Amino acid sequence: MSRRNGTDRAYDLVLYGATGFVGTLTAEYLAAHAPQGLRWAVAARDTARLERLRDRLAALDPACAGLPLVTADAADPRALRELAESTRVVATTVGPYLTYGTELVAACAEAGTDYADLTGEPEFVDLTYVRHDARARETGARLVHACGFDSVPHDLGAYFTVRQLPEGVPLTVDAYVRAEAMFSGGTLASALNQLARRRQMREAARDRRRHEPRVHGRRAQTPPGGPRFAKEVGAWALPLPTLDPQIVRRSARALERYGPDFRYRHYAAVRSLPYAVGGAAAAGALFAAAQVPSARRLLSDRLRPGDGPSAERRARSSFSVRFVGEGGGRRVFTEVRGGDPGYDETARMLAEAALALALDDLPDTAGQVTTATAMGDALTERLTRSGLVFRVAARR
Repeated sequence: MSRRNGTDRAYDLVLYGATGFVGTLTAEYLAAHAPQGLRWAVAARDTARLERLRDRLAALDPACAGLPLVTADAADPRALRELAESTRVVATTVGPYLTYGTELVAACAEAGTDYADLTGEPEFVDLTYVRHDARARETGARLVHACGFDSVPHDLGAYFTVRQLPEGVPLTVDAYVRAEAMFSGGTLASALNQLARRRQMREAARDRRRHEPRVHGRRAQTPPGGPRFAKEVGAWALPLPTLDPQIVRRSARALERYGPDFRYRHYAAVRSLPYAVGGAAAAGALFAAAQVPSARRLLSDRLRPGDGPSAERRARSSFSVRFVGEGGGRRVFTEVRGGDPGYDETARMLAEAALALALDDLPDTAGQVTTATAMGDALTERLTRSGLVFRVAARR
């Protein structure tokens, strides 16, 4: 491994897609929280919109009046290579990533530039691994996907829970997700795209398995589980077929702290049976609609990527992920909770992940890595200091 991204580069951090809805929130977070002396820039395809964003940031912090602007189109490989070569870290909000993200992650892998995104798309993550993990390991680039609500609370929450349990023994962790918020336009677009590409998603997963090295002497499993009433949290539990369990499993495969035999299950927590039935029906309807192009377009038009709710609506939103961990004769209940998951907290998580990659003393990793593997302790501490809650609720 040869990490190329040294201090000779123009920037420590470039935020790509900064003029979109979540991108703007992330830029505002960085304007408010980036340490003095951080060399950062905002990037997008439209210079005029970047200039308007800089004016907006300068109203929050006059120091941003001179913030550098980088123009690059997601369809222009040369511009993306130049962007990647100019900085130590790229954080990108430009999705759906399967459509708009492939050239940028390739450029970062080649340039030895650390990369963080907000994807919840399993196919994109698997294709990135097959195509770019080996090169990123050679150049020292850390390719860190799912640095927003997909999948930071779940990946770091499972990591936090495991650290409360004995070492060297089989461990189980169940996660129960509650969220009171609007879907983001980007999340909806990514979900519809993946639901319409089930065959391609399965093929990408199979191809990844052919390339992944086997882990000897340890096992990490993420069985889906079935619908049930979970007395532990007093709610109906519905299995969530999202990217999150895959991310947690990869962290468990990479880190011996998860023990010799680790199992993780991932659920939506619903308070009443009628809501559970309604939620399952809605999920089935969304899957059916995603198979019909006209219905998929109609749904996409209702909430486009880049659209988002008002600050007042976001202020009323929240999420909570409760974890039940067991092993070595001990049982622990933990929780990760915060505000609006799809927008405000996602902007916080991406910004802090990018700052951790740029500034913190992290484990020596490279290639495609998870948030827990690349920066587990550092990012957990950053998010806790910034206001996200990681807590132990009870021990038995």
